[in-house]
Amino acid sequence: REGHRSGHGIPLSNQVPSSTHRYVPGASGPRHSSNKLKILGIDPGSVATGYGAIESDGNNHLLLEYGVLKSPASLSFPEKLLHIHTRLLEIIEECRPDRMAVESLFYAANVKSALKLGHVRGVALVAGVSKGLPIDEYSPLEIKQAVVGYGRADKAQVQKMVMLLLGLEKPPEPHDAADALAVALCHAHRLRFERKIAGGETVRSKS
Repeated sequence: REGHRSGHGIPLSNQVPSSTHRYVPGASGPRHSSNKLKILGIDPGSVATGYGAIESDGNNHLLLEYGVLKSPASLSFPEKLLHIHTRLLEIIEECRPDRMAVESLFYAANVKSALKLGHVRGVALVAGVSKGLPIDEYSPLEIKQAVVGYGRADKAQVQKMVMLLLGLEKPPEPHDAADALAVALCHAHRLRFERKIAGGETVRSKS
């Protein structure tokens, strides 16, 4: 699928065939010293790995980039892992995140699927660590709870809330990319909570 700048419909000249990109101006560039952070969310998958980058101060969120990595079917599984690793390194170089957030392994159809998914997660973690990024991991339950407010939300509900939180005109697709953006938003919500604690605010649970 051809990549475009978000909301502008301008084709990207550097499109990589195995991935889908969405950009907004200012997605790349030097890391900044403001109270905003660039967060790269990763939704690992043995068939498709979603990624999504946002800039957030914990309350306001700006979409930077999102897409899906798909390896050519002709590659062996080890070669697919190398492809994912290489592309993630390129994405990190492009959007220059301050942190990475990765969805943790929660469910797989069978042992073989779980092992493959674990390998992909490992590749993503190594890519982040090799670039000096702090990495946080969140379960699907934590992500849905933070983004939707309901830990058992379905993919359509997650996509809709991601759209609303990022001020998009339509839900991000495919769902792998939306899930990756949800991972990034989950970390942004944690950031807001931590800043409340650091600022001495009292966090009370709803009665």
